[in-house]
Amino acid sequence: MENTKEMRNWLDAFKLNHPFVIAGPCSAETEEQVLKIAHELKNSDVSVFRAGIWKPRTRPGGFEGIGEIGLKWLKKAKEETGLLMGTEVATAAHCKLALEYDIDVLWVGARTTANPFAVQEIADTLAGTDKIVLVKNPVNPDMALWLGGVERLHMAGIKNLGVIHRGFSTYEKTKYRNIPEWQIAIELQNKFPDLPLIIDPSHITGNRNMILEVTQEALDLNYDGMIIETHIDPDNAWSDAAQQVTPDALKQILKDLKVRKVSGDTADFEQKMTKLRANIDVLDANLLELLGKRMKVADEIGQVKKENNVAVLQNTRWNEIQEKMVAEGAKKGLSAEFITKLFKSIHQESIEHQEKIING
Repeated sequence: MENTKEMRNWLDAFKLNHPFVIAGPCSAETEEQVLKIAHELKNSDVSVFRAGIWKPRTRPGGFEGIGEIGLKWLKKAKEETGLLMGTEVATAAHCKLALEYDIDVLWVGARTTANPFAVQEIADTLAGTDKIVLVKNPVNPDMALWLGGVERLHMAGIKNLGVIHRGFSTYEKTKYRNIPEWQIAIELQNKFPDLPLIIDPSHITGNRNMILEVTQEALDLNYDGMIIETHIDPDNAWSDAAQQVTPDALKQILKDLKVRKVSGDTADFEQKMTKLRANIDVLDANLLELLGKRMKVADEIGQVKKENNVAVLQNTRWNEIQEKMVAEGAKKGLSAEFITKLFKSIHQESIEHQEKIING
């Protein structure tokens, strides 16, 4: 994808003075539910009404979507509200039905993105379409797989492309349902700045109370828009109840978000600096997370040393680490002096942790 300029045209065509917003229920449940939510969103900043028609579930027995009849409800909602309609597709059959019912925005879900055969099937079915097609990041943090999905669609002659950042699965327990791994989206954005990037705070957080926080962080990183699950009765939703907000709550979130306005050279400079500093903040947070994990391993080493009556300081091992890190740092343009100071500090902190364990 050497030239992504043409991909940006679909977003520019909306001529919005605010971020692009996709909103609606995780799942279409009833015709009444779909129409009521759509009508409550039609006079807001929402451009696309979303509703899940087919819902991939990890284990059988759960609600897997209402099916084709839901597309009829979306078509009716479009006629009554004028909103564009969007839904997730995972198979060629889904794509054919979505085109038949004139769905405007289609996206490939995280599980599907992880399967190149499925993405190719979708690309072949949608070949040459002028619909907007978005690709969610795969379940695992794999940049190549994410971009591969976009490239397959692009090679099929689909021009109106974009990506959705919905976070990545992890065995670790964190405050997120799916950890953002912001650096991956930042890397993608840096490589393809003209590819529209949309945040999915609903799936990242799994918690409606964190939607504003994560969406704001994304906007601070210059994301183009958001997709937020919105339901008239979130607590009783048929799927993903905890992460859905009411239409009124969505409107308040959109009101509370701080969006930078660009006007003149000074504003342009400030925008660039804000984005770069936000990138630094994310990377710094990741550094602290990694240092914390490293120190936990150092603590475990200290416990093993205590159980075996072994001295804390192991000079041979420390010298090996230092030499290796200096060499690796040089490859990344980092001076030996900086690397030595950095790892001496880390080593000293590790020693102090281990001393407390052994002498505790």
